[in-house]
Amino acid sequence: MADRAKHARWKRTVILTCAVLGSGAGVAMAQQQSAAAKDTAAPAKDAAQPANTDAVAVYDGGLQAGWKDIGWAPRELPKGAPARLRMVNYGGWILYRPKLAGAYGALSFRFTAPESYGEFLDVRLDAPGAATFPHVRISPEFIVKRDREWAEVVVPMEVLNPRSEPFDRLVMRASKEVGRDWVLFDKVALVPLSPDVAAARAAGGGRMGRGDGRESKMLIDCSAPSKPINPLIYGIALDGNKETSDTHQWKLGATIRRWGGNPTSRYNWKLGRAWNTGNDWYFRNVQLGFGADDFLESNRKNNVQSALTLPLIGWVAKDTSSVGFPVSSFGPQQAQDDTEPAGGNGVRRDGTPLVPGAATTTSVQAPPEFISEWVKSLKAAKRGVNMYILDNEPALWSSTHRDVHPEPLTYDELLKRTIDYGTAVRKADPDAVIAGPAEWGWTNYFWSAADFAPGRPPYTDRRAHGDVALLPWYLRELRDYEKKTGVRLLDVVDVHFYPQSNVGLGLEGATDPDTNARRIRSTRALWDPTYKDESWISEPIQLIPRVKQWISENYPGRGMSIGEYNFGAMKHMSGGLAQAEALGRFGQQGLTSAFFWQYPAENSPTFWAFRAYRDFDGRGGRFQDNGLATTAPEGTSLFASRDASGKKLTAVLLNFDPEQPAQAQLEFKGCGSLNTVRVMGYSGAPGGFTEQATGKKAEQALSQRLPPYSITVLDLTVK
Repeated sequence: MADRAKHARWKRTVILTCAVLGSGAGVAMAQQQSAAAKDTAAPAKDAAQPANTDAVAVYDGGLQAGWKDIGWAPRELPKGAPARLRMVNYGGWILYRPKLAGAYGALSFRFTAPESYGEFLDVRLDAPGAATFPHVRISPEFIVKRDREWAEVVVPMEVLNPRSEPFDRLVMRASKEVGRDWVLFDKVALVPLSPDVAAARAAGGGRMGRGDGRESKMLIDCSAPSKPINPLIYGIALDGNKETSDTHQWKLGATIRRWGGNPTSRYNWKLGRAWNTGNDWYFRNVQLGFGADDFLESNRKNNVQSALTLPLIGWVAKDTSSVGFPVSSFGPQQAQDDTEPAGGNGVRRDGTPLVPGAATTTSVQAPPEFISEWVKSLKAAKRGVNMYILDNEPALWSSTHRDVHPEPLTYDELLKRTIDYGTAVRKADPDAVIAGPAEWGWTNYFWSAADFAPGRPPYTDRRAHGDVALLPWYLRELRDYEKKTGVRLLDVVDVHFYPQSNVGLGLEGATDPDTNARRIRSTRALWDPTYKDESWISEPIQLIPRVKQWISENYPGRGMSIGEYNFGAMKHMSGGLAQAEALGRFGQQGLTSAFFWQYPAENSPTFWAFRAYRDFDGRGGRFQDNGLATTAPEGTSLFASRDASGKKLTAVLLNFDPEQPAQAQLEFKGCGSLNTVRVMGYSGAPGGFTEQATGKKAEQALSQRLPPYSITVLDLTVK
């Protein structure tokens, strides 16, 4: 009892220092290991050992069955109480079990020691023979909980046993000289991975890595001018198949939602819930059980703004059942949906495309007046549309909607439809924000669909327009139209972006190491002029600077939106890190808006990438509205922000290394003195961000460990 009272007065402290592990054990330790080796054989190595699902207790108020105490430090093992060791002279304790078998997730234990000892404890595994195991210093990264003077420790097997070698003993020793006061140990166990850690591992994260990690010097520069961040960069899109079932899209912190995708090109607002699926599903008219009014009302109820795609193609669904290539008229096809009326994909079984029938097979005309009437009705009903988007990927109409628009789109048709329908929108709602042309990707920033049409000489359409790339030409023509008429038809330049480097889309996408690294690198195509795209494009894309330059040169004053984007592997940390990187770059590069296609799976790494910026603590903690200048070394990223007062800062730090931690050495320039620091971390667990130990803090500096494959949020105040 006296000893317990004495220990109750001791306090453990967190000390973030780079202590060097101590030297080897003394003669007594070697003698004990030699004795153990005489009565045991080395456990057989078995790479296929089954993972244990239950904890194996080693010491819990006494040694557990099958375990032997062969340590060398002076010690007492009182029955029903913690073990007590004097770890003076590099003292240590060995717990040994012959023929120990199985695979484990971690070593866990509780201990308490005098505060003056600092970080002194070294743990490792061992076995007779040639196998060697890392010495692991017990630093704050391994302390999962503190209960008064006790520290609860969990050391993952990936750290203790990175090569999955067989072992039969645990070694705990002092790595430096300490005093003669008792050190107490209890609840020593080999445990399986927790469900959260197992889930994080399945998502490619959940690893702690060894030591403090590589030094990564970073800077947050508050002395440079800050840049406003448009909150509409945190946008998502409608998923028509899940609109009436999913609810987690409202938990992302998304600020705006887009009504878009191929079927919206053929949406008939007068019928309310009728649209045509195009080549997504056999050119079939369908009713999905909700319409644009339902979409807008859901957004309003959830305090999310709305972006609405308007059909410019000229045809919308006439009902909810017709098909573009009915089998009854066109015969059997290469692929078909036999739901009555049976419809096909418009390709004969020999691979020959069918010539479409009349557009009226599925559709009715939708001239500019049809759209004007819709916009007027929305304005009158105060539906709160933040942005009108001029259709969806028009350069693909001759593929996606070839039953009504079989001819490839030209420069002139794109401009004419923009002028005709844009004028109708502007007259119906003079204050409307109009975005376009919503083109799908790289080729259609430069050329029209007609430039690649089969049976035509390549690039003839572009050459007929002064050999000027499509998007700059389009902007220049709209600028000249506004100068001539006084009517502004475009407020925001909208383009879509999908990496072409085979990284997948949505839930799909390989997660081998090469693809994961390429997925994260593909985000550099958004902004980096030095990054040569790792695809058939094979040149720098630098999408945002490129489009902004085109705007500046051809139609100044337009905003820029990325109407669709996705990096694949939503349920893997590489997908989550790519998403977190993209959101940071959108703010840094000054985008007007951006819309993820469609929205992340619930509690996936991509879901939590959104939450890093929009609600990292479940209580509304978010990235602030003014972006700050930052620098970070390769393999990491840093995005920082502050509020209007300048007293609150939020930073998002990313470590792209799947195996090794990084030690962020943050300098705060012109920000004031650090006051409070809260650290939230995420590396793949479905529960999301959890509070982490704060690193070493100075007035204008912070040293913070970033685990492998992780997103870390710093919630700071300055004075």
